[in-house]
Amino acid sequence: METFISKQMRPAYGFDEVAIVPGDYTVNPDQTDVSFQIEDETFRLPVVAAGMDAVTDPSFAAELTAAGGLAILNLEGLHGRLEDPYSAIEAIAHEPDATVTHLMQEYYAAPIQDDYVARTIEAIKDKGGKAAVSFTPLNAKRLGPVAAEAGADYIVVQSTVTTARHYSKSPNGLHFEEFVQQIKVPVIVGNTVTYSATLELLETGVAGILVGVGPGSACTSREVLGIGVPQVTSTLDTSAARDAYEKQTGRYVPIITDGGIRTGGDVCKSIVAGADAVMLGSMFAGTQEAPGHGYHWGMATPHAALPRGVRVYAGTQTTLQRLLSGPTERTNGTENLIGSLQTAMGMCGATNLREMHDAQLVIAPSIKTEGKQLQGS
Repeated sequence: METFISKQMRPAYGFDEVAIVPGDYTVNPDQTDVSFQIEDETFRLPVVAAGMDAVTDPSFAAELTAAGGLAILNLEGLHGRLEDPYSAIEAIAHEPDATVTHLMQEYYAAPIQDDYVARTIEAIKDKGGKAAVSFTPLNAKRLGPVAAEAGADYIVVQSTVTTARHYSKSPNGLHFEEFVQQIKVPVIVGNTVTYSATLELLETGVAGILVGVGPGSACTSREVLGIGVPQVTSTLDTSAARDAYEKQTGRYVPIITDGGIRTGGDVCKSIVAGADAVMLGSMFAGTQEAPGHGYHWGMATPHAALPRGVRVYAGTQTTLQRLLSGPTERTNGTENLIGSLQTAMGMCGATNLREMHDAQLVIAPSIKTEGKQLQGS
């Protein structure tokens, strides 16, 4: 009889399936340092706002800069396409669920305008914010020079899955080595979830890596495409590539876990898994400072042929200050994310994020339910 060998699978884990093991000694939370670096610049807080129209506009970017984090504005969104993006955001926020995707497809069909791109970057800078702006690989060669000329501080080349090697009909596709050298602005690239793809991207000279395919609350790529790897495993694998690259070259490149984070506990698990910062979408969308009126939608939601997102309602339920640093009366970890991180670091004996990388994780599918039968009853 012929021997049959099936394709092998390995386990992969998300936030609810793992737990952090406390350390052998502890430190005071107020003695912990939660800052992270992108090349030569240090950010006081390891938080990055997602490049989504309901989350980041020039005012929000300036607010988060002042708070110590970094916000990314999507130049392929409404700010890069429309003279008045706020009217469109208002209309999307109030459109019925049955027709909102079609409405978005109409708005996002407008062509990207170079002068709107420059105007948006200038608005962020005028308000005192760091101008981190994003676009997909398809438009990188066109919009990169425009953004750099307008004064962008960081350029993010982002798509659902980004690799260093992409094959297409174009004889002269995007080559990140050339792009990084040409732009002369720190380039952050994503998204990826594997060791090998991350290592190849690092070798092109990029300044940061975004990690995660499909975990966001407004994203449906996992349902539509069936593609994705749970965030803890993704972060473990990509950060291992970062560490191998640093060992080979002496250059440290931050890993930013992007999507699926709902609580301070998820932030802490991301850092222990190897992240240097986390990217938040729906949590920021729920702040008073966000432009989306409590709604949130992903970059792939208005795709003309294959939408891979949905408008969700986060509700306007907090402020940027309370979300990041409290004070809070909530007991579910959805405010004071930095306080959660500092407390966890103290329990693990970590004084900075790189020491927190050394904390242990265990597979613990009952971590949120063990002994909790009275909660919520």
